[in-house]
Amino acid sequence: MKTKILLLFILSTVCSSIIGQTSSSVKIVTYNILNYPNAYTTRNPNFKKVLDDINPDILVVQEITSQFAVDEFLANVLGSDFKAGLFINGDDTDNAIFYKDSLFTFISNIPITSSQLTRDISEFTITHNFSNDTLLIYSVHLKATEEDSVIRRNEVAVLRTVTDNLPVGTQFIVLGDFNIYRANETAYLNLVNQSSSGYVIDPLVAGNWHNNNAYATLHTQSTCGLFSGCPNGGSGGGLDDRFDMILISQSIYDSSGIYMIGNSNKAYGNDGLHFNKSINVPPFNVITQEIANALYNASDHLPVIAEFQFGDVSSVEPIDPSHLTFNLYQNYPNPFNPATKIKFEVQEATKAKLVLYDLLGRKIKTLFDGEAKPGVTEVFLSAEDLDSGVYFYRLVTENHFAAKKLIVLK
Repeated sequence: MKTKILLLFILSTVCSSIIGQTSSSVKIVTYNILNYPNAYTTRNPNFKKVLDDINPDILVVQEITSQFAVDEFLANVLGSDFKAGLFINGDDTDNAIFYKDSLFTFISNIPITSSQLTRDISEFTITHNFSNDTLLIYSVHLKATEEDSVIRRNEVAVLRTVTDNLPVGTQFIVLGDFNIYRANETAYLNLVNQSSSGYVIDPLVAGNWHNNNAYATLHTQSTCGLFSGCPNGGSGGGLDDRFDMILISQSIYDSSGIYMIGNSNKAYGNDGLHFNKSINVPPFNVITQEIANALYNASDHLPVIAEFQFGDVSSVEPIDPSHLTFNLYQNYPNPFNPATKIKFEVQEATKAKLVLYDLLGRKIKTLFDGEAKPGVTEVFLSAEDLDSGVYFYRLVTENHFAAKKLIVLK
């Protein structure tokens, strides 16, 4: 009898948890962590205080310099709830992504490189484990100083060549340290230019942010009021620039799947009372003195937060594939050797391209390129000319995009 009662209690608790979860709110954070891992032993406790308080589900950072830095930040700042996506070490400081693997599956990191870029732009692809929504995250660290506006314009042009070629309806965000001083700068205007489909929308207020108290609540740089430089090694001068942003695609703005929760996009720790001041000068309206000190000592940038709603997961009923207009299935078997089968399904005839990539984003081979007929298409992949390891396959049609991982074991 006790066993039955215990079992009923467990089932009741699990079902209540699942049924009560009508949707999944996800906190995404971008943070320039200032040439990390410089002075990491003294800065790590400050980063930890800040990020423990924020409790992000996805954290994208800029100015991280090495695989050692990624491993150190993961182990001694974030901890075991997180995993790191593939890190690619470029010519300058780079981008990294950390995520809670209980919520997300990391698919790929594809570096966008060009002679016009002084730093790589990273295209991170992640999939939500419960809704299966796929999100593309572009992390940027554009060239600094007002005199570099032409370089920033060119960097944005490179990014737009990528986003303009995404299938219509692709859900993506662009975030990071843009180093843009005002909304009339060409780089910003090109980001939001709607003459082609790859534009982004700024959920906050466009304007002349630079050294303008009217936009004090938006400023993210600098956490330190000293013009000679900050104790953490960063630039001083107090909060007076909106360099760090999270911008969203039209499909996210339209709430067609993933969408941003209203009023959730903000510069963490900024209460509007610290214009041209250090972040740790009292009084505070939104953080404690302890957190303000941690922000001051960790980096010269504030993190930027936005919360996103992923798909409805209130039902535990299995999804009927016949109701889907597009579906990319997990390959079977997986892991595999010597061969596996990849299936995808469309309800209407459409142009489709299925490509296999390695974890560095290098194209390995095209598996399908042509018109897919309504119904299920099967593609066979042999491991004969593949090394052991993790790969991912990406399907692009006229209106959809999806990607999944596969593993070759030899």
